Amino acid sequence: MRVDEYRNMDATALAAGLKSGDVRTAEVQAAAEKTIQQWNPLLNAIVRRVQPDVEQDGPFAGVPFVVKDISQAIKGVRLSAGSKLLTAPAAADSHLVRKWRQAGLRIIGQTNTPEFGLKNITEPKTFGATRNPHDMNRSPGGSSGGAAAAVAAGMVPAAGASDGGGSIRIPASFSGLVGLKPTRGRTPVGPGAGRQWQGAAIDFVLTRTVRDCASLLQASQTFQPEAAFPWPTLPEAAFALRDPAKSMRIAFSLDSPVGTTVSFEAQESVRRAVSFLEEQGHAAEEQQPDIDGRSLMRNYYTMNAGEMRSVVQQLEQAGLSVDGSGLELESWMLQEAGRYVDAAAYSNSLKSWDETAARMQDFHDTFDLYITPATASRAPLTGELTKTTEEEERMRERMLHGGDRLELIEEMFEPSLCYTPFTQLANLSGQPAISIPAGSDRGMPLGIQVMAAKGREDLLLQTASLFERSFLWTQSLPARPGNK
Repeated sequence: MRVDEYRNMDATALAAGLKSGDVRTAEVQAAAEKTIQQWNPLLNAIVRRVQPDVEQDGPFAGVPFVVKDISQAIKGVRLSAGSKLLTAPAAADSHLVRKWRQAGLRIIGQTNTPEFGLKNITEPKTFGATRNPHDMNRSPGGSSGGAAAAVAAGMVPAAGASDGGGSIRIPASFSGLVGLKPTRGRTPVGPGAGRQWQGAAIDFVLTRTVRDCASLLQASQTFQPEAAFPWPTLPEAAFALRDPAKSMRIAFSLDSPVGTTVSFEAQESVRRAVSFLEEQGHAAEEQQPDIDGRSLMRNYYTMNAGEMRSVVQQLEQAGLSVDGSGLELESWMLQEAGRYVDAAAYSNSLKSWDETAARMQDFHDTFDLYITPATASRAPLTGELTKTTEEEERMRERMLHGGDRLELIEEMFEPSLCYTPFTQLANLSGQPAISIPAGSDRGMPLGIQVMAAKGREDLLLQTASLFERSFLWTQSLPARPGNK
């Protein structure tokens, strides 16, 4: 098997070839290794290689796969979450990793992520920046940036990812991939780890094709009654990539929910997508839910602060010395703000999530789909959203001097939020949302985001399949390493 043949095959095609005997396992392994050797030194996508487990006879038997270096634990392998503080090997596979192994996926590595998955770019100090294979000067996004770069470059056809505020959909948009965040509770990591970020964070995958996304969702979904947010599994019929069974009502918005700038290209991508769906017989109107985007983000940061403070306490209880020098700026700022988030404020922030979820359900009683840009523009330049040493020192000093600490958190993340204001809503409401490569911005990939009511991943997959078969599908595989 040639490298170019391997890179152009999705997981479904590789699995079929291996099952039929058209390709041998050793050929696939060799092609994957050659591709990784060619691309990974340039992209820094895979930060740790893993010795594959005994291959299981599942639907994806023998297909190379990588997992994210946070929440997706592999027994006996370090799970560092992008931090220099975490060095201990995992005691067991996470339940989702077990599901992937049962599906036959051959796990060969762990991918780069920002420290504790807190940023929409992937530039941890511990492992260094991951770069976008479409332009080495730009970021693939985050926090699943390593996963996105690995898939977009063709090192693997699919990769484990997670999404707590857009961390699947953001890198999908910046890297030209299919990125689905499932319904809250659809793919639980496992009992004892089911309330990640109070349900805002959910694990799944990044893929190049819709059929891989659908098949991997079918293989990954689990009903766990003991989990924090159990959700019934979808029936087999939900994964058939047929056209939607009825004419859909579609709402769309071109405006940032927090009042920031959205590029013309991002807006135009949504306009073209909506026009295409209207040509297919669906009805669309420009409409957005009655939700205060700025208030939503403040409540999101309240959760982030409380959760990061909890992480630090757990590390200290485990005997680790956690001080300002041991944490990157964003982690330290959030945990410091978390010292001053009282129980009432934390409870009220979660209450606002429930109110948001109720409003979105009302919205979807009228509209089947809600379409926005996935990101406000193309990917940022590498280093653009990382604070300089002087900027870090000033932010730390201001945090220690008191005042409205959550306001400082908002200020710190504002430049990043300007790129990615659309994704956090689905995390707080618990809805499924997908980024589809149906746009471009000055030669770089750009996704549109499609949201549906809880449990309706079938509508998202069917809609994505419509686009995949249309002229709007903009995905491309980088021919060779290089800069634009």
